[in-house]
Amino acid sequence: MQSPGRLYLLPTPLGDNSLTEIIPSYNIQITETLRYFVVEQIRTARRFLRKAIPTFPIDDCMFWELNEHTSPLFNTAPVIDLLLQGKHVGLMSEAGLPCVADPGNTLVMAAQKHGITIVPLVGPSSLLMALMASGCCGQNFAFNGYLPTDKTLLINKIKHLEGLVQKYGQTQIFIETPYRNIAIAEALIHTCSADRILCIACDITLPTMDIRSMSIAQWRKADLSYLHKRPAVFVLGKQ
Repeated sequence: MQSPGRLYLLPTPLGDNSLTEIIPSYNIQITETLRYFVVEQIRTARRFLRKAIPTFPIDDCMFWELNEHTSPLFNTAPVIDLLLQGKHVGLMSEAGLPCVADPGNTLVMAAQKHGITIVPLVGPSSLLMALMASGCCGQNFAFNGYLPTDKTLLINKIKHLEGLVQKYGQTQIFIETPYRNIAIAEALIHTCSADRILCIACDITLPTMDIRSMSIAQWRKADLSYLHKRPAVFVLGKQ
């Protein structure tokens, strides 16, 4: 009986810096053996493969897209069939770790149900790296994805998250589209208590990386213009 293939979870860089700084050589060795990929965006995936392995035979590969537009309707059957036939498949995020703030879990769950071996590879996670550098509690934390865009709902959500920080000491992590960074920062600054700690981590792993962890009182005196259109992770906690 044919042994099932493996589903490799392939991390990708968070920005356009040298792969040797971010991605272990073992990952590249594994990637070089694969010819089937499930990716967020085919164009980005092909660019990563060319950068990682200049001689990689991209035209011999098959790609499926799995992203926020396809995830509810994504047909896992063709990929699962390949895995059951003994073919190895790579699942690749647009940036960072597959299945973390990423729709790839749809395929992973299907593979788990069929007893297929899942192999998560080491790579960068902006969420955990921001938490590491924030100084906030790393023993009890939650990731909240994106906060509401409606102003009233946003303020209510921030109050709720701050309540969790205060009551349980649970650090709250969330992200935002880069063009809304300043709006979110201002909402936090005007809503949270002066002694609450806010970390804003921009451009993680890049040469322009900027990670600042200060009290809300200190943030109220800060110039926020540097946040505009920069990938950022927000971490709300207490001392």
